[in-house]
Amino acid sequence: MSLTLVSHRLCPYVQRAAISLAEKAVPFERVHVDLADKPAWFLALSPLGKTPVLKVDDRAIFESAVILEYLEETRSHPLHPADALRRAEHRAWIEFGSAVLSDIAGLYSAKDQAAFAAKAEALAVKFARLEGNLGPGPWFDGDFSLVDAVFGPVFRYFDVLDRIDDFGIPAGKPKVAAWRKALAERPSIRQAVGPDYESRLEKFLAARQSHLSGLMRTVH
Repeated sequence: MSLTLVSHRLCPYVQRAAISLAEKAVPFERVHVDLADKPAWFLALSPLGKTPVLKVDDRAIFESAVILEYLEETRSHPLHPADALRRAEHRAWIEFGSAVLSDIAGLYSAKDQAAFAAKAEALAVKFARLEGNLGPGPWFDGDFSLVDAVFGPVFRYFDVLDRIDDFGIPAGKPKVAAWRKALAERPSIRQAVGPDYESRLEKFLAARQSHLSGLMRTVH
């Protein structure tokens, strides 16, 4: 089977799939689309008009969670625990990771300082919850898992946000900091984005006409 990952260069959900494929050593091609100008062939593959889409020969799977489960069922080197209860717990933390991404989107889209502060506080609370649930490391729970694949892209946002200001979100959480460092050094996570990812993200954030983009103008 030939696999093609239809991607957007900034999409964290695409990165999840790319990390899983890399961890499983599965060869695949990658095609990028512009979500601001979606081509007809992409809309034919993705009913929701979102990335990622995984083309398996001439068939298409959409939604990152479904793609991850398909890869777990069909490819070697599992990234879910073998135990059913731990596997369910990991799936729950993956959903938690999606909630974190939603709050990050709310943070960089917030139009005023009050809305921005509320999202920053919500994120700080979520990272405090992570701090309380992390074990000795280096990964979320024993071996590298899909939860780690989900949070690698989460921390990538803060590599850019931390250069703008210290918003006190992941700060002061030593287990989170150690996990973030280990994830940043993982080859599958480093290679899930292009070398121009950070500059693209900075341009994306600066163009939001948000409270954060205003802060970015004062920094630069």
